Amino acid sequence: MIPRYSRPDMVAIWSPETKFRIWFEIEAHAADALAELGVVPQEAAKTIWEKGNAARFDVARIDEIEREVKHDVIAFLTHLAEIVGDDARFIHQGMTSSDVLDTCFNIQLKRAADMIIADLEALLAALKRRAYEHKDTLTIGRSHAIHAEATTFGIKLAGFYAEFDRNLARMKLARDEISTAAISGAVGTFANIDPAVEEHVARALGLKPEPVSTQVIPRDRHAQFFATLGVIASSVERLAVEIRHLQRTEVLEAEEFFSRGQKGSSAMPHKRNPILTENLTGLARIVRGFVIPALENVALWHERDISHSSVERLIGPDATITLDFALARLTNVVDKLVVYPENMQANLDKLGGLIHSQRVLLALTQAGVAREEAYRLVQRNAMPVWRGEGQFLDLLKNDKDVSTALSDTILESLFDLGYHTKHTDTIFKRVFGA
Repeated sequence: MIPRYSRPDMVAIWSPETKFRIWFEIEAHAADALAELGVVPQEAAKTIWEKGNAARFDVARIDEIEREVKHDVIAFLTHLAEIVGDDARFIHQGMTSSDVLDTCFNIQLKRAADMIIADLEALLAALKRRAYEHKDTLTIGRSHAIHAEATTFGIKLAGFYAEFDRNLARMKLARDEISTAAISGAVGTFANIDPAVEEHVARALGLKPEPVSTQVIPRDRHAQFFATLGVIASSVERLAVEIRHLQRTEVLEAEEFFSRGQKGSSAMPHKRNPILTENLTGLARIVRGFVIPALENVALWHERDISHSSVERLIGPDATITLDFALARLTNVVDKLVVYPENMQANLDKLGGLIHSQRVLLALTQAGVAREEAYRLVQRNAMPVWRGEGQFLDLLKNDKDVSTALSDTILESLFDLGYHTKHTDTIFKRVFGA
């Protein structure tokens, strides 16, 4: 991923230096297990660790070797042999390249998952803080982007909190799903390496042995992982789109923080644009774009092919780096979001009381009016208000059919905004707990 949308800690997971260090640890742990089984001399396993730990793997040298041998794992093993010396002949005993590649890839994905989990927890903390801050801040709820009934801005944010809390649970499951190791040799039969080696390596690296690896770890695990990233990205976009709509000039109920010295347009000095949330919409598209290739990687030929390899070299780093950046950016947006309660109230009042139409409808039915007739009476008074021809309450009071069923006092009571927020505490307890 380009530096503009990257954070250093996540980028470091995918660096060649990190990859080769993990490859070494896989090989060294395997040598330890083989030494315990008497396949490799104890001193050789000790030497592998000592010389490998003291070394700085030369990426340029490995690349140079790969240009000749046309095989990345062999290039690494050749360079490792240059470091270790004679005892290097005991490295990679009974193993195949996929044992190293797949186990490493899963370690990298697990580490990336840990960072994304931390990102989600930070976002949840920001959403919770802002939700409680605006728990009772009245705002209009919209369906089809049209004014519907009153809600609170806190309830809006609580809904996003609940969604990202589900995403946190999904990400933890995806991390668990991907946390397997394979050290099973050619076609995954353990013919040339004892299953105890796989168990040792998995335990040492915080993984579980893959039950059946067929030489590669099954890619349904990876498909679930990247699909989870795609779902989280979609949630990022949903919140970003909400903020973008709320920042529209004719709405302006909330907007991204605009810092001193910031400029919104090269042509129009007055502009304050929702650039961060627009950017998040774009980044979400990128992350979702990696889901289909991950799903298509599931169907490999027989025990192994490498059609998945080129895909994963791209989507592994790019999907996790992009989502990590997006979540951090969204947390910052939520944390600094500027909220305008007075504009929310103005928008609540914009339709002259029409947002109370359902209460009037229900009150008429409770007063004995048939539902279809009640709907007709309410709509007949609502339509003029849409055209700017009066206030809804005044028209209802002057409608003889309505006033016969409902007194002015009852009608006035139906226009109480507080009625719509009486279960706010219940919603908050469901989302955040008691």
